[in-house]
Amino acid sequence: MIVGDVLGLLGTGVAAGVVSTVVSLASIVSYPALLAFGLPPLTANVTNTVALVFTAVGAAAGSRPELAGESRPMLRLGPVAALGGATGAFLLLVTPGRTFELIAPWLIGIASLLLARPPSGKARGEHGVLGKLALFAVTIYVGYFGAAGGILLFAVLSAMFAHPAAKLNAMKNVLSGLANAVAALGFALFGPVDWAAAAPLAAGFLIGGWIGPKIARRLPGHSLRYLAAACGVAVAVKLGWDSYAG
Repeated sequence: MIVGDVLGLLGTGVAAGVVSTVVSLASIVSYPALLAFGLPPLTANVTNTVALVFTAVGAAAGSRPELAGESRPMLRLGPVAALGGATGAFLLLVTPGRTFELIAPWLIGIASLLLARPPSGKARGEHGVLGKLALFAVTIYVGYFGAAGGILLFAVLSAMFAHPAAKLNAMKNVLSGLANAVAALGFALFGPVDWAAAAPLAAGFLIGGWIGPKIARRLPGHSLRYLAAACGVAVAVKLGWDSYAG
């Protein structure tokens, strides 16, 4: 790759890393960029997933205040997220993507509308079976493609924990990172990863992932929830149009 391509992918990664950690839409930025750099769709998808792992690394480093005291829930929910990511990666490699393309707009739209509701102050906790099943289902999607998957994960965690939005966002970044990490391992072993593109993109994700939480914690009140919800609805409409009318 020429220097211009490397710098372009680095900048894309920084922007996508910030967007990922704040409103959970990294793939909406980075996936089209990889296509624009000439990667085929499957290669762009798996390369994006491998690079996205570094967003979670940066986000974890930048979210230490929000993650304080959450080690036990993360240890309990982490294996569920990892298993979901592995399942999603397997499905991507062995099945056509049409089914997820048709379902994704509805999932994202519903989750976004749920996020837009004022929090009730009640939560089911991480021990509930339904919460873990929902987490598993969402992380399958994260491992498979993941466009706006963080919004789905944000909605699930909102139902499980009565935490402030910034803390839920930090937990979302870690769990999404675990799902991506397991999926990325599978893609690294069996998928067509473009490593020349993945390296500068990953470096950008690392930087953007570290910056993003600093922005998220400064957003007032419930604005983080509403911003994520608005972005999610916009993505659901766009993906729905592409899938049903395109």
